[in-house]
Amino acid sequence: MEKKKGMAIKVLLGFAAPAVLLALFEVLRTNRAAMDAWVFGGLEPISRFLSLLWSWFPLSGFELCIGLVIVFHLVWILRAIVLAVRERDGLTFLRRLSVLIALWLWLGAGLCWLWNCAYGAAGFSARSGLEGKPVAKEDLITVTRFFAQRCAALSDQVARDDEGHFAEQLTDMLQRGPAVYSNVMEIFPCLEGPGRRAKPLVCSRLQSYLGFTGVYSPYTGECNINADAPACLIPATIGHEMAHQRMIANETEANFVGVAACITSDDVLFQYSGYLMGLIHLCNALYGVDQDAWWEISGATFTPEMSTDWNDNNAYWDALKSPVEEAATSAYDSYLKDNRQELGMASYGACVDLLVAFVLPQIQSGEYVVR
Repeated sequence: MEKKKGMAIKVLLGFAAPAVLLALFEVLRTNRAAMDAWVFGGLEPISRFLSLLWSWFPLSGFELCIGLVIVFHLVWILRAIVLAVRERDGLTFLRRLSVLIALWLWLGAGLCWLWNCAYGAAGFSARSGLEGKPVAKEDLITVTRFFAQRCAALSDQVARDDEGHFAEQLTDMLQRGPAVYSNVMEIFPCLEGPGRRAKPLVCSRLQSYLGFTGVYSPYTGECNINADAPACLIPATIGHEMAHQRMIANETEANFVGVAACITSDDVLFQYSGYLMGLIHLCNALYGVDQDAWWEISGATFTPEMSTDWNDNNAYWDALKSPVEEAATSAYDSYLKDNRQELGMASYGACVDLLVAFVLPQIQSGEYVVR
């Protein structure tokens, strides 16, 4: 009797509990009040605690956990096969396989309640009052030119090698990262949060093959950076991932917040990277509606240093294009759409609306909070 009771408890904890959590998430995911209450009343403090806890670990805790999970799976499955063959009992294999299924149920429930719920809560626009509206072509040209001019002015103020390539040190960028939100928090108080140092990924090259420059881990509260990606955009990527730490789940808004944090900071390194990242988004938007305007702006503003960074970034990603990247991008696109991010990966380009809404009034008034 006691043995059966113990087995029932294991089944309940292993399968029923995460299944209930997953079902509850599906019921409540579209309930804004419920998601707001959980995300800002429960999840945000939990995430801050996790980020503090893992900040004492020098490497990426997220990457460590992935490695441990992979090793556990390999050992567990290998042992299940050995036991099944030795004991000639298929039930042994099925029992051990059920443990892995329970583990994935718990990981899925954790992802839903530690991150996916943030997609259903109030986003940056709702919390800050800054709304991205459809952009007139003339306004897009004005802001694009401004970003290009600022980027050009800063392009010779960052470290470069003898050939003019961006040469700032990764360790220095990571150390300076936690301060990047100091000014933007005063402009948008909803972005208040502790500064945590981003972690470089050991398997950064793999991230590049998958087409990603960084990843936020809801399980550890860490910002993880692809250290193999072009260094000139790593500071802006740090800003983007730190936006996720502030419960900005929407990729559109996280991209804008990352750029806004960089261009309002007092750090020239982050300013330059932020303007360069913003210019890429603005360029993609402007090139689609007025190629002549883009060529005029680039011809009039691009410095040799800025052109080198631009070309280095394009060459890096062009060299890594593959079916693997396309598959990873497609999978992530589906993930975003499943979480009601209707534009999927294309939503990264929609941050242009927020950039124009934020910067254009400053250009028109001549009163800048951007640096």
